[in-house]
Amino acid sequence: MQSILLIGIIGIMLLLQVMLPFIVKRTVVFGVTVPVEHIRDAHLLRFKKIYAAVTAILSVAGIALFFIITGTMDLPEDRLIASGILLPFIIIFISMALYAYFHMRVVRYKRESQWFKGRRQVRVSELTSRSKDEMLPWYFFLFPIVIGAGLIVFTMMNYQLFPDQLPTHWGPNGEPDAFTAKTRISVLTMPFVLLLMSAMFLAIHELTRNSGIKLSAGNIPASKVRQFRLRKYSSWFLFFISMATAMLFSFLHIKTAYEDLLSGSLMLFAPLAFSVLVFLGAVLMAVKVGKADSDLDRTTIIDEGGDTVNEDDDSHWIGGIFYFNREDPSFLVEKRFGVGWTVNFARPAGYLLILAPIVAILLVTLL
Repeated sequence: MQSILLIGIIGIMLLLQVMLPFIVKRTVVFGVTVPVEHIRDAHLLRFKKIYAAVTAILSVAGIALFFIITGTMDLPEDRLIASGILLPFIIIFISMALYAYFHMRVVRYKRESQWFKGRRQVRVSELTSRSKDEMLPWYFFLFPIVIGAGLIVFTMMNYQLFPDQLPTHWGPNGEPDAFTAKTRISVLTMPFVLLLMSAMFLAIHELTRNSGIKLSAGNIPASKVRQFRLRKYSSWFLFFISMATAMLFSFLHIKTAYEDLLSGSLMLFAPLAFSVLVFLGAVLMAVKVGKADSDLDRTTIIDEGGDTVNEDDDSHWIGGIFYFNREDPSFLVEKRFGVGWTVNFARPAGYLLILAPIVAILLVTLL
């Protein structure tokens, strides 16, 4: 059962990595800005196909090697699980290595082609777009915060219910295999971590809402659809993660207070179900967003540019991944490669708001 689940998750991840060049914006190829009339350039299409084929072949070979080794060697269960967890990271590493290679190839090809030479570059914004934004209201993200606060109140009122040794880690069979001594701080650690994480999700949501809605000069209708879909589904996905995290933490905490409340198999199922649902949610969001302004939808690209093209902003993207632009007031911007959001590293307040809760969580956990 665990092998089937592992194959399913890795298979979906592999499919997503292979499809990635075809579901990101067509005017950005391997992190490089391309004028809309060149998105079907034969060289660029070939780069995408080679990336997809090599990623698939190397990843499948790595997965096959994993099952051959684990099937012929009598590995301990903990090492077997650790090896299974490493598999998705191996696929991501292969994908990112190929991304870096083709990023350099496209940069060189673009420089030789001089697509932007002599053309007027513009940055497009639409003041009426904000009214069409369908992101969730901020107060939706108060629900998990209220759950976290309620869990703290419950813990303080029922301190005597918690055992002298608190579980800090659960094994593959759903039973705890590591413990810490019961204190006021250790009992409240999990509710506090939940509260901090919920606050972080709210901050990310509001930073995303206040980020700029960027449109493409030669592709305004399609880029508008993509921007609205990205903001809407990112908002829903973030809320889903926030609520799922709150429910998982509440379940684990209540189970600690009432040891005989639920069976050990449910302890195994709950975190596993959480991971699977979050992963499937990410895939669904990628497909929903990627259908607009991507090679999955060939009818929405409209060339309105003439001698005018969208601004070539490659200089603001380090390696085609890290965004650094002091002139952009946005804290979060759409990812260059992939689906989702990334930080504007020229705005320290943006990533401090994200890193601060993580540091606080680590401090609370280590106390």
